Amino acid sequence: MRVASCVLDPAAVVAPVSRRTFGSFVEHLGRCVYTGIYEPGHPLADEDGFRTDVLALTRELGVTMVRYPGGNFVSGYRWEDGIGPRERRPRRRELAWHSVETNEFGIDEFARWAGKAEVEMMYAVNLGTRGVQEALDVHEYTNHPEGTAFAELRRSNGAKQPYGIRLWCLGNEMDGPWQIGHKTAQEYGLLAAATARALRAAEPGLELVACGSSSSAMPTFGTWEATVLEHAYDVVDYVSCHAYYEEHGGDLGSFLASAVDMDHFVESVVATADSVGARLRSKKKINISFDEWNVWYLSRFQSQEPATEWSVAPRVIEDEYTVADAVVVGNLLISLLRHSDRVTAACQAQLVNVIAPIRSEPGGPAWRQTIFHPFAKTAALARGSVLRTRLDSPTYATDRHGEASVVDAVATHDEEIGDLVVFAVNRDQTESVELTVDLHLFGGEPRLAEAWTLTDDDLRATNTQERPDRVVPRPTAGASVDGATLKVVLPRVSWSAIRLVAPR
Repeated sequence: MRVASCVLDPAAVVAPVSRRTFGSFVEHLGRCVYTGIYEPGHPLADEDGFRTDVLALTRELGVTMVRYPGGNFVSGYRWEDGIGPRERRPRRRELAWHSVETNEFGIDEFARWAGKAEVEMMYAVNLGTRGVQEALDVHEYTNHPEGTAFAELRRSNGAKQPYGIRLWCLGNEMDGPWQIGHKTAQEYGLLAAATARALRAAEPGLELVACGSSSSAMPTFGTWEATVLEHAYDVVDYVSCHAYYEEHGGDLGSFLASAVDMDHFVESVVATADSVGARLRSKKKINISFDEWNVWYLSRFQSQEPATEWSVAPRVIEDEYTVADAVVVGNLLISLLRHSDRVTAACQAQLVNVIAPIRSEPGGPAWRQTIFHPFAKTAALARGSVLRTRLDSPTYATDRHGEASVVDAVATHDEEIGDLVVFAVNRDQTESVELTVDLHLFGGEPRLAEAWTLTDDDLRATNTQERPDRVVPRPTAGASVDGATLKVVLPRVSWSAIRLVAPR
């Protein structure tokens, strides 16, 4: 059996675990909203038309924050279409995804849903077809207490108290030529800075996210961030990263190492932001909002014939996830945690139906996709601080990412309650690996509390409406603690979470 090892040190703290790491994303795309989180005619719908089965799964998933309403959708969205009496709300052509938007669900419905889901709201403003004034108007509607036109309009629509949204995205993927209102870095940087200054004049304590590159493969990657931040550095708190991964042409080895690319993406953007800060002689640090990430078989979507009909909530991008996909998602969460000193907000895209951990059927059931499980376990177990994890692992060659370690891992430590959690993946396609973790720096003898592994003999196995629990985490067979040493056998192509109770 192959072997890997690491030593954990409670003093080697990267940063606190940010609860915003476990964000999600709801966009008016496909069936994410309509027949996803909202379906008034469903047997399990509540008085607001929200599917209570999806709400329960959202809470089980451990989502802490949800980005809304887009995504590409937001770059053509008129937020005021989605407020007031539903019978008066206009139907609009939705150009980003070639569908019809009924506006039956809008900002007030989302706020009510977020309250029931117990999540923080993250709101994106339209800087594609609109700009500073629209951002100020929607901010006044959501956040101003009373006594102004839009605040009173919100109150008349039933929300007496402001929503208090703290985290705001200044547009979406404005570097992308596909984006309605696409701009150059210079154009966007000036607009983002102007919008940020206006929002800060309205409410100084807001947290603002400038659009970074929509992919590290974009030809403008790096120069985009540098130019945008030259204009907006002093008035924003975050720059965004977006990344989607898929298996290309049967190259499973590269796909399993997708987190290598995420690591490089984060570290490159941090270096660029810090370089701008140094040139500006600023002591401020710009953090990263990785507010779109997931496994997405984008090439399949792009190979399909473009839609010709204008329909409401069409079935699009409803990827069915495998065991291998779930292992990659678990590994991407390891990468995000590893960079918790700078990645302090993240959103898996999306929540329901559209490249999502939760699937639902109109009038029917909702169920957990394979990728649901590593997210839910990580959100539940990662507490306290992230520890620096230095691994000694075998490596293997990949076509897309160069040399990659067979084992990847991160650990979190909650000093108050004594919990120590190791999250690990084995990327080897044929062999198990024994991971040894030296815990002697914690003092005493830790106790194994629980251990879970997601794997399967069939790496292409999925969860379906008929077999919703085909793939689930199961107790780890090969985990034990001997003195101050944890030993765990990681099966081939697997994700594991091991919780120990460490001496305090």
